[in-house]
Amino acid sequence: MGSEISRNNTRKGPAAQRRFSHGFLSNVGISIAHRLGHSAVFSRPVGVDDRVLLPPEDAAEASGSERTPPAYISVFLPEFPQRRFPGQDHFQILGVIAKGSYGPILKVRDICKDKTYALKVLLKSEILKRGVLEQSKEDIIIQRQLKHPFIHNLQDCWQTQRHLFIMCDYCSSGDLYTYWLLKGHFVEDEVRLFAAELGSALGFIHNLGIIHRDIKMENILLSDRGHLRLSDFGLSRRLKRGGRAFTICGTIQYMAPEVLSGGPYSHAADWWSFGVMLYTLVTGEFPVPAEPDHCLMLKKVKDFPNVLPETFSSALGSLLTELLCKNPVNRLRNLECFKMQAFLRGTSFDTYILQKTPVEFILKLRAHPDWAAKSSRGSSLDHFDNFDCDQILRSPTTPAELSPTLTNVGLTCTA
Repeated sequence: MGSEISRNNTRKGPAAQRRFSHGFLSNVGISIAHRLGHSAVFSRPVGVDDRVLLPPEDAAEASGSERTPPAYISVFLPEFPQRRFPGQDHFQILGVIAKGSYGPILKVRDICKDKTYALKVLLKSEILKRGVLEQSKEDIIIQRQLKHPFIHNLQDCWQTQRHLFIMCDYCSSGDLYTYWLLKGHFVEDEVRLFAAELGSALGFIHNLGIIHRDIKMENILLSDRGHLRLSDFGLSRRLKRGGRAFTICGTIQYMAPEVLSGGPYSHAADWWSFGVMLYTLVTGEFPVPAEPDHCLMLKKVKDFPNVLPETFSSALGSLLTELLCKNPVNRLRNLECFKMQAFLRGTSFDTYILQKTPVEFILKLRAHPDWAAKSSRGSSLDHFDNFDCDQILRSPTTPAELSPTLTNVGLTCTA
């Protein structure tokens, strides 16, 4: 995201200090002039309608919107078991981690297990209002498949009358973006470890047919020992073999040219975003300055000369040249080719060996006096309107309490 929106600019203003990048921000037609650097779904150019040329599942995605579901769907989501929010003798709400698109992300403690988790609270009315019910269900279906050392693990999910809850491991060390803000840029030897760990995670999800669609520093959480965890699958999608996606979504500075143009695109788009992130970690600024809409951004990316800084080693320069190839057919786009890069020569891709040693330079930054301020980026409970912890604790749990319409349509709820 280039010199015009380098670290110094991204730190300014209340919108830049808070994290709003958990899944979809809105439907088609969103204005993103004040949301640069955050995940979004972008509108297609006026007058363009290629849905008739697409397979049914891609035509639905390319439309950029979903039909409003029947009222009972707001509570009948079999992917989310129905249960009451745990009582205060079981769950303790410790604070707020960030603000998501549809509600807060809380830090909670399971008193019985004596373990801390991150709990994403999704307001059903917002999910229905913005037409992302199916994507919310897809998010959970995908996360249940993902058990990998470098992926943020889903621990549980459930629903009450008004909310959906997604509970994951709590990463007390925050996200990679925080450390980038603190340090300015990393040396190549430091970035090499992140490259190996994220490359392993990407190879794993792509082998399952999953495309992430929002690879960026804010979505790279760090463990207590400083190792990364790929998180936030709110924009992810499963693609069949040979399948393609068409939705223009993601974080604009990281989006591949084929995504910016409205597709078709596939898993190679994640490797472009990976390349943008590596470039930014080393230089301290994004390769292409951000623009307020995807059309202008596409033009900037197409005009980008791919001339890398002379300070890069030849090995890193070669890797980034292959990752930032504008033609996805010629781009480095799989783990096996990634492992063969000179930049990663001698690097183990054994997940046990990679995690064996703490990442000292991350742990040192964790002790930085400004870490807490950079990590929160202005988040506090004061920013969260219409959020009432007591209301959550009072949420009903039986089918009759959840919605009278369930009785009318004859649905049976499963626990």
